[in-house]
Amino acid sequence: MADDPYAALGVAKTASDAEIKKAYRRIAKTDHPDLNSDPAAQDRFKAAAAAYDLLKDPEQRARFDRGEIDAQGQERPQRRYYRDFAEAGDNPYTGPHRGQANYGDFSDVFEDLFGGRAEARAGRAGGRWSGGAGSFDMRGADHRYNLEVDFMTAARGGTTRITLPDGHALDVQIPAGTRDGQTIRLRGKGGPGMGNGQPGDALLTISVADDPDWRRNGDDIETTLAISLDEAVLGGKVEAQTIDGPVMLTVPKGASGGQRLRLRGRGLKRANGTRGDHHVELKIVMPPRIDDELAQFITRWREDHAYDPRKGGA
Repeated sequence: MADDPYAALGVAKTASDAEIKKAYRRIAKTDHPDLNSDPAAQDRFKAAAAAYDLLKDPEQRARFDRGEIDAQGQERPQRRYYRDFAEAGDNPYTGPHRGQANYGDFSDVFEDLFGGRAEARAGRAGGRWSGGAGSFDMRGADHRYNLEVDFMTAARGGTTRITLPDGHALDVQIPAGTRDGQTIRLRGKGGPGMGNGQPGDALLTISVADDPDWRRNGDDIETTLAISLDEAVLGGKVEAQTIDGPVMLTVPKGASGGQRLRLRGRGLKRANGTRGDHHVELKIVMPPRIDDELAQFITRWREDHAYDPRKGGA
């Protein structure tokens, strides 16, 4: 990743969260390894993905802007910290001969230098002191990513392949009924651990793409079904698409445009295994051409059966 994550995304340091997200998506659409095999494009995508992972987190972004962490999210060394400690009056390692090294066991130095704070931090991060130099074990950091899936994959469930910033491809299982904003945890696919620490996890935040034909309302699905004039008048069986495939829907006689029919249990899967419903809104579509026969029939029919649908109770 470049030393400047803002440059990797091509945005100013003052860019808003929305501008940063838009810049990352623009790069992903052109340079993602699944779309562009050019090594230079893959490098640009890796840099942009790592930059976005850092800057999308407000806390991490603020720490980077303050210089507390670098572009990889690693702590920057506090240059004066050890000297401040060494010159402190209560430093047990400051003897009568100042300037002479007397470090002793490194494990003791670290314990006295960082005290309980280091052990507390290690505990929160899944780390532990094993005693002795270089024996600190810590779980790796969790890495966060955004993943956009199409409506049907989120509804039915399925597998989608992603490419991590390090270039590794990974098949991700999308559960049926996945919601927009839902997070999927991939254990062990985050940052590497320290010492004998386990790797962190990858956390995928799902974004469900809009679909012109399908709408979600909680656990229910809503679609629009076009029917002909004669189907509206006479009723009948009409094929309707569901996420499980086509079904035959009964349209009642005298159906009106905008009328909603419900298919129970044909919606999205819930966490408890039950499913929502599928609501079908009818849309009456006139024939492409009104011929003389139809016009004459309607004219005669209107003479004795005229009604005003804009009045209540019609």
